[in-house]
Amino acid sequence: MTDSREQDANTDNTNSYNLDTVDDTYHVDASHNNSNVISINEVDSTVKGISFIQLWRREWQVKQQGTVQWLYPLVLFLVIVTLFPLAVGSEPQLLQRLGVSAVWIAALLSLVMGVDGLFKPALDNGTLAQLVVAQVSLPLWVLIRLVIHWIFSSGIIALLSLLAVPLFGLSWFETGILMASIIVGSPMLLMLSAIASSLTLSLKNGAVLVPLIALPMQLPVLIFATGAVDLFATGLNGLPILALLLAGSIVSVLVMPWVIALTLKMSWLN
Repeated sequence: MTDSREQDANTDNTNSYNLDTVDDTYHVDASHNNSNVISINEVDSTVKGISFIQLWRREWQVKQQGTVQWLYPLVLFLVIVTLFPLAVGSEPQLLQRLGVSAVWIAALLSLVMGVDGLFKPALDNGTLAQLVVAQVSLPLWVLIRLVIHWIFSSGIIALLSLLAVPLFGLSWFETGILMASIIVGSPMLLMLSAIASSLTLSLKNGAVLVPLIALPMQLPVLIFATGAVDLFATGLNGLPILALLLAGSIVSVLVMPWVIALTLKMSWLN
């Protein structure tokens, strides 16, 4: 399904512009009598008032239609955690010692590799331009898109981390803490990857630069998360570290959508 723009002129010197969107765009209707210019003030009031539910429903449909895009990071995660035990050998103690780090590295790489399609299609097919013209809240749109992406990526990866029990011989308790660390730490990873993706939108082959920009910022999250799981595994209290990761994720969720929205608007203007 593709985006289309239709311009019809009638005999009464009235021009009407339809920006119909199906997959990744929104519907904007504006009419202007005796003029060929569309002004922002003439955008249909129903478009200006796009609600949270409408944005969520549209982005959810778009995500479901792009099955290949959100399945690729999950397949990458499965490949890494499956091949890792085969590469290091079958010694139980070694697998238990490296299991947490292997799962977290796989989750990190999956998140970084899966953000390329977050904003680039919206810029290329005109969705971003229509949102700006319709005066839709860009930070809200960014937040909704990122939350849905997190559900289809980190949410599923957290469930797949249960494979650490048969593959690495981790206990259910360690695996539960590992899952919790992914849930509280992955929002921060996603926000950092998203800001890196938005910064490279206007660059040719900018997707190559996303890991180079995001990974150095994400390494502290990886270190703290694996350290928290190791503390629990040795009988110590790792809750302060998990609380720190949760606080960082909450702050990033509250702040980063505004920064990303500003970056996207600058990319569109350029």
